[in-house]
Amino acid sequence: MARLNPPDKTTILGLPPYAGIAPAQIAVPTTAAELDDAWDDLRAHRHIGFDTESKPTFVSGQATRPPDVAQFATPERAYVLQLRHSGCVDLLRSLLAAPEITKVGFDLKQDQALLGQHLGVVAAPLIDLDRVFHQQGYPRSVGIKTAVAIVFGQRFVKSKKITTTNWAASRLDERQLQYAANDAFVALQVHLALGRTGRPAADTGQR
Repeated sequence: MARLNPPDKTTILGLPPYAGIAPAQIAVPTTAAELDDAWDDLRAHRHIGFDTESKPTFVSGQATRPPDVAQFATPERAYVLQLRHSGCVDLLRSLLAAPEITKVGFDLKQDQALLGQHLGVVAAPLIDLDRVFHQQGYPRSVGIKTAVAIVFGQRFVKSKKITTTNWAASRLDERQLQYAANDAFVALQVHLALGRTGRPAADTGQR
């Protein structure tokens, strides 16, 4: 297979912006009723976007924290689960273990390791889009920003400043919610677009 070169940073900066998810499409369920509604919506889809966020560690040698937030997305809505709530952990376990729901995301190897270590559950079935792009001939790690440029010809903005915020906070601010929701939502949009173009869009092996 011929090696494909992804667009470089300069090219990506010149692309029109990718809108991502709107704030009105983001839910942060905590009550039993809200979590039930989220479960009903998410399990109605064969594929959902998936990612996690953890409070960063700044001390050398300090062990990586378990995820503080898990996010899932349908084509219309994203759910940000704060894992400080036991009900959110229960929903996370159910979604990860549901064999009829394929979880889609980027660079999910570390997420899998942390979830297995701290929750004793492994996401399956799973599609890691980094692996999908690599199978098409791109470098091993494409990443969500480069994938959006390849698939949509647009520039997806991810703030490094938001990445290092406190994801264990009792209340996430709007910027954090947008960031987390987009990680799952945009991954799913890329996956769906790959399917529409006829290029490989499935790698359902467990990773």
